[in-house]
Amino acid sequence: MGAEQREGGTWAGRTPRRTMAYAVCGVVLLAGCASMPDSGDLRNVESTPRQDTQVRVFAMPPRDDAPPAEIVQGFLEALTSDDPGYSTARQYLTDRAARAWEPERSTTVLADGPATEADPAGSREGGDDFSFVLTGTRVATVDAQQSYAPASGGYGQPVHLTRDKKTGQWRIDVLPAGVVMGKSDFQRNYVAVNKYYFASNTRADASGQPMAVADPVYVRERVDPMTQMVRSVLTGPTSWLRPVVRSSFPTGTALPKGVDALTPDDQNKVTVPLNDKAAHIGQDKCEEMAAQLLFSLQSLTPTVDEIALRAGGTQLCSVNEERAAAVAARGSQSSPGYLYFIDGQHRLVRMASGSGDTKAEPVPGAFGEGAKALRSVAVAHDEHSAAGVALDGRTLYVASTLSGNSLGTPVLESKGKTETDRLTTPSWDAHGNLWVADRDPAAPRLLLLEKGGGEPLKVLTPGLDGRINAVRVAADGVRIALVVDKGGKQSLLIGRIERGVGDGTQPAMSVQELRSATPELEKVTAMSWAGDSRLVVVGREAGGVEQVQYVQCDGSFPEAGTLPGLTEVRSIAASEDGDIPLFATSKDGLLWLPGGSGWRTLKETASVAFYPG
Repeated sequence: MGAEQREGGTWAGRTPRRTMAYAVCGVVLLAGCASMPDSGDLRNVESTPRQDTQVRVFAMPPRDDAPPAEIVQGFLEALTSDDPGYSTARQYLTDRAARAWEPERSTTVLADGPATEADPAGSREGGDDFSFVLTGTRVATVDAQQSYAPASGGYGQPVHLTRDKKTGQWRIDVLPAGVVMGKSDFQRNYVAVNKYYFASNTRADASGQPMAVADPVYVRERVDPMTQMVRSVLTGPTSWLRPVVRSSFPTGTALPKGVDALTPDDQNKVTVPLNDKAAHIGQDKCEEMAAQLLFSLQSLTPTVDEIALRAGGTQLCSVNEERAAAVAARGSQSSPGYLYFIDGQHRLVRMASGSGDTKAEPVPGAFGEGAKALRSVAVAHDEHSAAGVALDGRTLYVASTLSGNSLGTPVLESKGKTETDRLTTPSWDAHGNLWVADRDPAAPRLLLLEKGGGEPLKVLTPGLDGRINAVRVAADGVRIALVVDKGGKQSLLIGRIERGVGDGTQPAMSVQELRSATPELEKVTAMSWAGDSRLVVVGREAGGVEQVQYVQCDGSFPEAGTLPGLTEVRSIAASEDGDIPLFATSKDGLLWLPGGSGWRTLKETASVAFYPG
């Protein structure tokens, strides 16, 4: 997505459902299957073939005298339509069930469409009651905050029908909470987007601007997604991110009643009316609010150029892209000056980023001069300093990349007995602080060195089960990616960085609520942030081959997930600026992926490649 793209594709070998297509209107109507048995098992709900994004899909209401099986099938079909309020789906329910049902409460995603099995225990032959059980394999859930979470295990929920005594029609009176659909229908109906807030305790180290933080959510793609996005931003951040971010919108700010749809004008400007809660804010706060909405809507529709806010009948402020960049810093809008790598002589070298010039030169200072043979290096976001781990993995040094000062003494030393039991590759955050893990089995630790020096601070990692193999902090400074080894399985986990009061001399730092970003992968060997909420990883599934692919930090996979194949990858270099090309190192040396056309081998010898961060 600017919010990185969602995964696509349709299920192979599925039988097309009966549809009535009105090409002139750009509408597809889904009809429940006619002539279904009153009892017995039903096959999985058929997946809707992938439609053009401009085609809206609507379900058909229940026909008179439809049997129970057809009512259930029609209801499940209606859940996959583009009906804004699920009004057609409610027609399959009793009046009481329709009033109580809350489709926005959750969406359960199954590997295939829900299979429907008749439940003899809840059915009476020739009576006015009939029961089914919806079954399947869970893939994910999307909660009421539109937040995605991977899921696994079986799904089994009852559906009960009753015959209306007055009309004689079958209707559903007991049904699962929320919405349930197959993975393919979910990918057709929903789009992954980023809404934005500001880091509570983090500002860009160089500019001092507030840091914008992406909060990935899913919205229904063809049900007025722009208005959905605005309402979601105003509602506030998702529960997982809330402890470390703030919104500039005053509590209670909302769209006024009667606002049905927000659209850009012919100048790509979106005017957003707000209720009186926002009527008396100052100019600086207003511009932060507008920047939040601009960043968020651009992740959905990149063509939006400007946001204007109105309240109390007057315009409060207006912010375009240029002004938003001055209001807040964002990782994806910060382009690195150089790509860095360690050459065959274990020195730090660099080449200009995004220029097409692949000529490498040693970095100024001790690391580029070869004062210490290097195993791994991280360069700060401002590209003025670097942290390097010695070839044996035992010691960590910090040096300038602007001058030839001497290397000095190490800032950290591991007591691990072997190279694999010592220091990981370090990583810099937006504060200019340095993160690294010590893999010593006798004392495994995640450490923070404020401004790259001083007494190392041990970072608490409650819930961490395994040993950290790699560390990469997001540019926003509030999220951290960890490759964790447990029993030979390497997983990519995303945690939330929380900063507490501490003892007065050092803050209390912790990484909270670690969650998997690669639930389908058994082994992750390399990773890097590649967007505000996206990473690129090298890994493989159980029994599979190694792949390079994009993943979302919430555990979902974007549409263009898999990249051209590459084997024996040692490192992967990506920038949070998506316009900057990928680099990698393998047994063949330094490789470049220009425009996604295929990996090209460069002349330089390199063991590790990386961008700042």
